[in-house]
Amino acid sequence: MSWWWAGAIGAAKKKFEEDDTAVTYQSVALIIGVTGIVGSSLAEILPLADTPGGRWKVYGVARRPRPNWNDDNRVNYIRCDISDPDDTRAKLSTLTDITHLFYVTWANKPTEAENCQVNGKMLKNVLDAVIPNCPRLKHICLQTGRKHYMGPFESYGKIETHDPPYTEDLPRLSYMNFYYTLEDILFEEVKKKEGLTWSVHRPGNIFGFSPYSMMNLMVTLCVYAAICKHEGKVLRFPGCKAAWDGYSDCSDADLIAEHQIWAAVDPFAKNEAFNVSNGDVFKWKHFWKVLAEQFGLECGKYEEGQTLTLQELMKDKGPVWDEIVKEKELMQTKLEDVGIWWFGDVILGNECFLDTMNKSKEHGFLGFRNSKNSFVSWIDKVKAYKIVP
Repeated sequence: MSWWWAGAIGAAKKKFEEDDTAVTYQSVALIIGVTGIVGSSLAEILPLADTPGGRWKVYGVARRPRPNWNDDNRVNYIRCDISDPDDTRAKLSTLTDITHLFYVTWANKPTEAENCQVNGKMLKNVLDAVIPNCPRLKHICLQTGRKHYMGPFESYGKIETHDPPYTEDLPRLSYMNFYYTLEDILFEEVKKKEGLTWSVHRPGNIFGFSPYSMMNLMVTLCVYAAICKHEGKVLRFPGCKAAWDGYSDCSDADLIAEHQIWAAVDPFAKNEAFNVSNGDVFKWKHFWKVLAEQFGLECGKYEEGQTLTLQELMKDKGPVWDEIVKEKELMQTKLEDVGIWWFGDVILGNECFLDTMNKSKEHGFLGFRNSKNSFVSWIDKVKAYKIVP
């Protein structure tokens, strides 16, 4: 059985079977955004004994202090603000043994013009510190997303977009997009080192775990369900009919990590852009029942003509969340940090546009996820780390 097939049934669930005594590392990874959704999965999977390209030594970079839910990952944690070129140079230029770079972070600004400027600067700072100082650097994985095909949030409904399902050969849209900015910087910088390769990874809506993520749908839905449970309310569906009845898909965070590792070590995946999604579809009306079951709630339905939003339903729930955290002895969080209501409203308030995984399969990646199992497993993890009761 190949590792990629094993990965499709949960590579990150394996246990470490040997210690680090006298380990010789074949590969050295630098994860930029190690506390994010995909960064957390990379931090779990890369150090495993049977991960391709390994054994792996792993550095992980994040802006904030190392959180306790990240403590058990075998990662050399580096606190660094990559928007600061001096801090980036000081912290990263000394890591001369890096062989693979995984860039899985971003900054969210009010306008796309600011997104282009700030995110472009962050990537450039990292590449300026790493490429000249790492003689063994082989490959750079850049994570962007499906907005490559749909445009940024501010352009929705204002520009003509592609007809799904989205394929990687579709041309760029005629609107600024920080994903395009990141790609252009990457393509230019890799020319500076002979033999350095790249890959671009475009997930859809990500199912994963990270209380620090700006766009974490799983934690957001779990927090909403926990508040409904605490107040004895029905789990109402705050979304549109197209999301309730239509087909959606998602990208499991562990699968995205496996996809990036595959691209980092497989010669047939070099210098290519790939979509990455689970390979199946679902309807929110079915997953809403699953969410209700996981929290012991009565499941609501789509209410014809409704104008419900999470932002409206949760606008005064800060004190309620504080009460839940105290009563259930949860990790200390504030509601505004774990309930990303605007993002939940974007996902549940719009039709989902699907992509295709054909290119990845044609290049040799056959990994997949059962999205229902993925949904439940991430709910379990959010509970296990005591983010919700």
